Amino acid sequence: MACIRTFPNGSSGGPDGLRPQHILEMVTCAQSGPELLSAITSLTNLLLAGTCPDQVRASLFGGTLLALRKSLGGLRPIVIGYLWRRLAAKCANAFAVPRVVEYLSPRQVGVGVPGGCEAAVHAARRFLGEMAEDSILIKLDFSNAFNSLYRDRMLDSIYTLLPELSHFCHLAYSEPSNLKFGEFSLLSQVGPQQGDPLGPLLFCLPLQPILSEMASSLVLGYLDDLTLGGSARVVDADVEMLECKCKELGLQLNRSKCEVVTNYPALVTKYNSFSSFSHIEPELATLLGAPLSSSRALSIVLEARSFELLHALERLGNIARHDALVLLRYSLSSSKLLHILRCSPCAGHPGLQRFDSALRDGLCKVLNLSLSDDQWLQASLPIKAGGLGIRLATSLALPAFLASAAGSLSLQSNMLGDTFRSDPEYEAMLVHWLEASSVTGPDVCLFHKQSYWDKPLIDKVISVLNTKLTDPYHQARFKAVSAPHSGDWLFALPITSCGLRLDDEAVRVAVGLRLGAPLCEPHSCVCGSLVTAEGSHGLSCGLGPGRTSRHASLNDLIFRSLTRAGYPSAKEPVGLLRTDGKRPDGLTLIPWRAGRSLVWDVTVTDTLANSYLPRTSRTAGAAAEMAADRKEAKYTSLAAAHHFVPLAFETMGPVCSAGLVFLSSLGKNLSTVSGDARETSYLFQRLALTIQRFNAVAFRGTFNTLDPGNE
Repeated sequence: MACIRTFPNGSSGGPDGLRPQHILEMVTCAQSGPELLSAITSLTNLLLAGTCPDQVRASLFGGTLLALRKSLGGLRPIVIGYLWRRLAAKCANAFAVPRVVEYLSPRQVGVGVPGGCEAAVHAARRFLGEMAEDSILIKLDFSNAFNSLYRDRMLDSIYTLLPELSHFCHLAYSEPSNLKFGEFSLLSQVGPQQGDPLGPLLFCLPLQPILSEMASSLVLGYLDDLTLGGSARVVDADVEMLECKCKELGLQLNRSKCEVVTNYPALVTKYNSFSSFSHIEPELATLLGAPLSSSRALSIVLEARSFELLHALERLGNIARHDALVLLRYSLSSSKLLHILRCSPCAGHPGLQRFDSALRDGLCKVLNLSLSDDQWLQASLPIKAGGLGIRLATSLALPAFLASAAGSLSLQSNMLGDTFRSDPEYEAMLVHWLEASSVTGPDVCLFHKQSYWDKPLIDKVISVLNTKLTDPYHQARFKAVSAPHSGDWLFALPITSCGLRLDDEAVRVAVGLRLGAPLCEPHSCVCGSLVTAEGSHGLSCGLGPGRTSRHASLNDLIFRSLTRAGYPSAKEPVGLLRTDGKRPDGLTLIPWRAGRSLVWDVTVTDTLANSYLPRTSRTAGAAAEMAADRKEAKYTSLAAAHHFVPLAFETMGPVCSAGLVFLSSLGKNLSTVSGDARETSYLFQRLALTIQRFNAVAFRGTFNTLDPGNE
């Protein structure tokens, strides 16, 4: 079951179209799930034991072949195998990796080593910074490495090191398997198959004895990317030996892509083994996608990322704002730079400021909003802190690098040996962070967590914003959007069929209200009151449209969630009246807690209404708590025989404490029924989206849309 859950969301199916998500949904079904899981486990055990009918063997261990174009030309083969083979391989991988990590590390960090890629970059950066005049750093590249490794050598290493997997690997690789490419059928006969979860391990095991014989001061392997560093004479001998022994495995050096990093070009031509390699100056060197220098290499990489961002932002205007906002936050903002930020000491680099400036301009264009400096600063905060989660590269540079460098220090030491002193760039960045965060002494136990380094900087930004917000309106707004679950609508994926998509204007209004940005020109509402540029008057206007529909939508969400969780319910139950003759919004027809049925009543109040500002400007959610207290007072007569829960929401997102407890409990019940642990977050997302959708309706209701000629 654990291996089934490790498939990424959206994983494709093999030639039969069966996806991991299909299996996950079936095995989590309360009725047939346990029996199906038991049957799948039995099938997996048969495959791991090497049992498979010969008639289906070549197909079961084959797959669908795709040919994708590389950005620099050529084709990249991608194979999508059958789910059953991939699942068995994941189970085998879970067994094997912990047993071979000590054998592979620190020279091979591409398998089972958390942070291995970043540690390799840090170690190479430190080596380059202290490299002697007669030393060099070499990056080696193999031609089509994974599709060239001889399978007999691959299986030999499995028989020797992991005999428990020999039956399964023999079943998968001792005979050719069928790959379907459109109407054609090809045979897979060489190398670990693309898409096989065991592929990285199967590639690294036969290569490890060669890496172990290297005499260079620095030997780094990340799957098929090898890096050697040390005296030019020693590295020359290692390259000759490696090239000779790798040929026995079927691997051939691609000399046109191999690089020598040194300040002395004469060293390149002096030795025959790498005389045909490309010469790279240290300030232009990169490794595994990250620059090894904080000068020209970093500037080039950051400039390329800024260009990619500008190109993507031009296209974001062609899609719906909700989709664009999600893409901007998850794919195009600082997440695009995170690997570079973690591997390179780039805090304070001008390229980061240019990237952030492009990001700000793009956000304003996508949302059709004009953001001040303070509003942009708030937007860059995490969603739970009241922002949009579009983090600034300049603010993440310090915590990202420190978390990566500090978290991998022990692994770096194993890679470099005892001759290297501490990392001077890490120490300089640590001093910078201590000054910026005002933290007296960092906690060594939490060094590996980026959130540990990030939180003090976030708190400082929040403190600065709170200092600048002197108006009760904006104080109440900022406190409300920072309350728990106020920003859950930003986590929702815009899926129309699930009712999770906001239209373009609703997104603009929701973000504008959240950040306090101007939404309109000041004008008179249809009720005669003045509507300011922030446009929040409609949320509390007595003539504002959508109130009844909003209440009905929220109540329906609660009703359907209770029914799906196994609590049949009734809306506005007959015979259940309060003292003034009005009925609550709903009643469960079976007991909810302690033998008593649940009675609930929904209400929405405006955070920014003038009558609430004295309270909400001091305490987040104060308006919701006041509304909940009023509801409890009205339904005192029902509370004796029923379990009454007031569901009081605010227009800016906060929910009353009693409502939070109930909704969390309801979400757990939904998870029990569906087997999906995310049900609670989905429930809060739907409720938050409903609030924001009707906020936009109320905002539009402040405009007099009648044609003056027809009045």
